[in-house]
Amino acid sequence: AVKCVRHPAPVPFSSPLMSSEHPSPPRENIVLIGFMGSGKTTFGKKLSAKFGLQFIDLDEAIVLHYKLKTGEVKTIAQIISKEGFDYFRKAESETLRSLDLENKVVATGGGTPCYFDNMRWMKENGTVVFLEIEEKILFSRLKKTDLSQRPLLKDFDEEGLKNFISEKLSERLPTYLQAHIVFNPVRSKTAFGF
Repeated sequence: AVKCVRHPAPVPFSSPLMSSEHPSPPRENIVLIGFMGSGKTTFGKKLSAKFGLQFIDLDEAIVLHYKLKTGEVKTIAQIISKEGFDYFRKAESETLRSLDLENKVVATGGGTPCYFDNMRWMKENGTVVFLEIEEKILFSRLKKTDLSQRPLLKDFDEEGLKNFISEKLSERLPTYLQAHIVFNPVRSKTAFGF
């Protein structure tokens, strides 16, 4: 299995997205990254509504891509169960690259930036925003979800979940920090006016 590659510190970037006084529509397409449970889908929907952009959830696009390719309707969990993680990561990368990102907000999967040079591609095709959420908040959110629908988490008890979040976040953080913008929506709710 492919793992996240460690990279140097993020490239400094300023954006009109971060102006709390005068939020203005983004000049580029927005790609949201972050650990599972960081709120990419929720935040992405709000952001797209605020700026009049179309919202795309990459997981939903993968499900559609899979249906078009195989004729089968399956959830992400079912695709991974049937085809395996390697297949899923390849399908995820193919689907990402097939999207028309113009005037879109895209919420990616937690591992998307870590595979097949996806981070480089996303940075070349949009403004990448890392939703940085503390481990304890991720744990609190994830333990309340249906873990059977999250293939990486389905076999964990609470202690295992805590350990997984800590280890996987440490592994992925250097990749996440390559984003153009690092933003904590819990601490900075007013930056976008919602």
